[in-house]
Amino acid sequence: MSVSESFLPFARPDIGEAEIDAVARALRSGWVTTGPETRAFEQEFAAFLGGGVQAIAVNSATAGLHLALEAIGIGPGDEVIAPTLTFTATVEVARYLGADAVLVDVDPVTLNIDPAAIEAAITPRTRAILPVHYGGLACDMAAIHAIARRHGLQVVEDAAHALPASCGGTPVGQLPSAATVFSFYANKTMTTGEGGMVVTRDEALAARMRVMRLHGISRDAFDRFTSRTPAWYYEVVAPGFKYNLTDVAAALGRVQLARLPAFVQRRQQLAARYLRELAGLPLVLPPQAPAGDTHAWHLFVLRLADTARVTRDEVVQALADAGIGTSVHFVPLHRQPYWRDRYALRPQDFPVAEAAYQRMLSVPLFTAMSDAEQGRVIAALRACLQ
Repeated sequence: MSVSESFLPFARPDIGEAEIDAVARALRSGWVTTGPETRAFEQEFAAFLGGGVQAIAVNSATAGLHLALEAIGIGPGDEVIAPTLTFTATVEVARYLGADAVLVDVDPVTLNIDPAAIEAAITPRTRAILPVHYGGLACDMAAIHAIARRHGLQVVEDAAHALPASCGGTPVGQLPSAATVFSFYANKTMTTGEGGMVVTRDEALAARMRVMRLHGISRDAFDRFTSRTPAWYYEVVAPGFKYNLTDVAAALGRVQLARLPAFVQRRQQLAARYLRELAGLPLVLPPQAPAGDTHAWHLFVLRLADTARVTRDEVVQALADAGIGTSVHFVPLHRQPYWRDRYALRPQDFPVAEAAYQRMLSVPLFTAMSDAEQGRVIAALRACLQ
């Protein structure tokens, strides 16, 4: 790394003066927890997706997944099926509810959950499927919904990577799933710092998630505290959670949501350049979305080809030496001590995910990344792999 080149992180949020001003206005408003900004954010997010969905803002996608599984009735003794190639949040929420996670392998091309593996894993205890739209590419939702219909299962989509993505011409979030959960973590396609959104068309599920989002209270705290007539009375109707999003975060999110179309365009430009300029290297490049669909390009995941003369760890080190941050998405859950030991999981049970893990790395792709910064990544990969 030359003296003139600073460290290039794997991800960096794209925060401008408009976001800073919005957060300052929220702070000055006197209402900083869940209130008018959050309500407006929910309405604008639902309008962005279209299709008559309801949106429930939460303080993390993990919280959203927990609320969704609780709302559809997942409980002790139930099983939910999910891919091993995901972050632990996808399935830890099942354990919160006393249910078991059944991990399955992924498709060798897309690295999304393999529908055939879902079908093979279904038992009389199976209640739900949790597909993860890996890296921003939508799963084969037509196949997954067909399986769910045949077996009477619910589908809750982990769309933490997939804003905005589409499947068969339909935006993720409008598909016929019980619920879809988006993430606004710092490195996602838009951010609220920490936060997420659950969307559903089912009014009963939406109502349940809103109640459980804030301590199981039957009334919205914002309504109670802004009423011009005495409205102090409330009822606790369930042992709920503390999962509400703050107005400070929502104010940031509203500006980010307005910028999202431009963010997506920039991510597509960066991905297209990577695909073009890394072609010919001993790499398996990530697949593009089918014609007519949108890839969110949250991640750009490379896999070393069989012809590569270096290991994944050597590539990671070479990029680090060049001042470039990388990551690996993910250490599969079947390798994580808790999941491995609880369910006696073995690498050979997940041959696709295991092989991908041995050879994969994620390189920087974020909207605030300059062309010159991307050029550094490409040059470092060429130097290492040619």
